[in-house]
Amino acid sequence: METMNQNPWFKVEISKVHENQTVESYLKSAWQFPKKLLHELRMAKGCKINGEAKPWNTVLKSGDLVEIQLFIEEDYGVTPQEQSIEICFEDEHLLVVNKPYGMDTHPNEKGQLNTLANGVAFHFQNKGLKTKVRHIHRLDKDTTGGVVFAKHSLSSAILDSMLSQRKIKRTYTAIVEGNVKLPKGTINEAIGRDRHHPTRRRVSPKGDKAITHYKKIKYISKLNVTVLECQLDTGRTHQIRVHLSFLGYPLVGDQLYGGKQKILNRQGLHASNVSLKHPFTDEIVSISIPFPKDIQQIINEK
Repeated sequence: METMNQNPWFKVEISKVHENQTVESYLKSAWQFPKKLLHELRMAKGCKINGEAKPWNTVLKSGDLVEIQLFIEEDYGVTPQEQSIEICFEDEHLLVVNKPYGMDTHPNEKGQLNTLANGVAFHFQNKGLKTKVRHIHRLDKDTTGGVVFAKHSLSSAILDSMLSQRKIKRTYTAIVEGNVKLPKGTINEAIGRDRHHPTRRRVSPKGDKAITHYKKIKYISKLNVTVLECQLDTGRTHQIRVHLSFLGYPLVGDQLYGGKQKILNRQGLHASNVSLKHPFTDEIVSISIPFPKDIQQIINEK
């Protein structure tokens, strides 16, 4: 077993931007600590100033060293299961994994195995890291590509907030039937449940707001398919599948939404890039997620 040697304390020097704030207001404004986490941190004496636990109304000065206890041993929340997972990015705060075809992101019932989360739990266990498996978003079982996991509770809270504010940019590569005429476009159609089918969604004026932007990458005349790049302003269930089908260009292999072509045995959709401003380093991180072989073969066609 490889031990991760994760320092439980995250250290940061106070800059002039945050001087004259109290410890509590600094934790709320600079780190977006939710109330529950803030309470837990206070109870655990999980914040030190220049090496000492100080009252939370202490006023900070420029150059003060703040230490925040981020890494607390926790149960994984899912059963660790040995499986091969493809890691596209990892540091001490977050993990991005390439989810394969035919796999759930996380268990849908207690004790379920063979999900991406089970593999992530095994990866953590193998590195000697005891932390809850926290996915920030999900992908459909038959959609491949990048899934973001947080490696501690504060990272999870910040990334959840970033996702809801659309500050995590996810790019999808879609392979659709036919030749999409416009080089780019936006589909702004609300999506709701289809009352005639238990899992299907449909465009419905009474549904939830849903916006999909698409850009044409290439048309492959030999196969009569178009490769599109899509970005979402909202995260509705089956959003890209529903919107592109509504436009008249269903995803290749997506029988639920009208896909007739059999060149794939599932929908041609891959989450191909995740970009975000790193919540702890402020660096812009752009992670490309390799295509599975079946989609790569289609994209390679002339």
